[in-house]
Amino acid sequence: MAGKMHIMIVDDEMIVRESFFHWFEKRGHPVDTAASAREALEKLEKASFDLLFVDIKMPGMSGMELLETVKSRYPDVDVVIITAYGTIDTAVQAMKMGAVDYLLKPFKPDQLTLVMEKVEQQQKLSARYLLLKNQLQAMTRFGDIIGQSAAMETLFDMIPEIAASDAPVLLSGETGTGKELVAKAIHARSRRSELPFVPINCGAFVETLLESELFGYQKGAFTGAVHARKGLLEIVSGGTLFLDEIGEISPKMQVDLLRVLEDKKIRRVGDSHPVEIDFRLISATCRDLAVAMASGDFRSDFYYRINVISVAIPPLRDRKEDIPLLASHFLEKYSRETKKTVDGISPAGVSLLVQYDWPGNVRELENAIERAVVLSRTRNLDTADFAFLQAADQIPAFCGSLREVEQSHIRRVLEECNGNITQAARILGINRSTLHKKIKRYGLSK
Repeated sequence: MAGKMHIMIVDDEMIVRESFFHWFEKRGHPVDTAASAREALEKLEKASFDLLFVDIKMPGMSGMELLETVKSRYPDVDVVIITAYGTIDTAVQAMKMGAVDYLLKPFKPDQLTLVMEKVEQQQKLSARYLLLKNQLQAMTRFGDIIGQSAAMETLFDMIPEIAASDAPVLLSGETGTGKELVAKAIHARSRRSELPFVPINCGAFVETLLESELFGYQKGAFTGAVHARKGLLEIVSGGTLFLDEIGEISPKMQVDLLRVLEDKKIRRVGDSHPVEIDFRLISATCRDLAVAMASGDFRSDFYYRINVISVAIPPLRDRKEDIPLLASHFLEKYSRETKKTVDGISPAGVSLLVQYDWPGNVRELENAIERAVVLSRTRNLDTADFAFLQAADQIPAFCGSLREVEQSHIRRVLEECNGNITQAARILGINRSTLHKKIKRYGLSK
């Protein structure tokens, strides 16, 4: 056997305890015995054990009660249940409660050997999982930002230095690279970390709505303003304001924000009284703002004011060595959320993920893993589970109007989910009501 385990036999029958004791002793395992569950718990308090063999039926505390207590107090201790044929249903229940296996009385030595091989294999997998988890945590130096590539190491080194300053930061990078995660990491390590982090996507608002969101308004400032409301620039109060897609704001809003950054004061819409504010600004864009300045779409004075510190977030195709780590992280996340037992990704599957270019970057990878987990029928993902990526590579860059592309994509996802609205909505990244509206709009059948 590869490793020696400290084992305890818990059974009220002396002959069973002695049989186990001699069998394990001959194989070099440190072994102890207990005639009751209470005695076993007393010994567990004084010494550490790797594995317990526990009889289900014992006077006083039963084996099931002992199993429940052990898994609660000592979750790393494995338990094998000893049972008779008449209580096989109870043994199955014990497996659901955390037992690694069960042994039927009367048993032969080769049956005990098989159980031990299974336990050892399980412990090796657990040790491997713990090692990978610790490695992942070590590499995940800033919350949900995962990476071990040189590009990410450089970014990790920059974050504490940027966080120590209050200077405005401009994050640039393609859609889906994780700009908001970087902004959160900077905020979390700044002197403002205990104060609000307020994100807003500038591209999601027309100019007038963005103005009221940022600056707030007084009662009666416009139709529908039935009461006064604070804007995000007041709500952030001492914290960090994250303006995503800042390249989408209008020239007028650029002027208004430039004045705020200079004066540290705002006026609510419909109010003439200034309000003093204090916040740190982190902006993000997927556009080339230098080109936007040259075309007159973006003001140069505003650009230089928000771009005191510039950080470029690398696309996923430039840090492919991070893909297996990210895929493992998302696999664990969505296996847990969907309550599906998906243990890993085959080497061929990982190779496919690494070779794909990921135009949608980390966000696309996360969606791909979620989709594969939701639709999986096996415990390990393989190339077939990511066939939609290979199909996506073969789709022409333009294959119709935006309406036609969306209609076709929603239909394909619905077909793959067998009409399951909840799964399809998760894969598409929208809520159920939005998906229902699109199905109705496009005349699609579930």
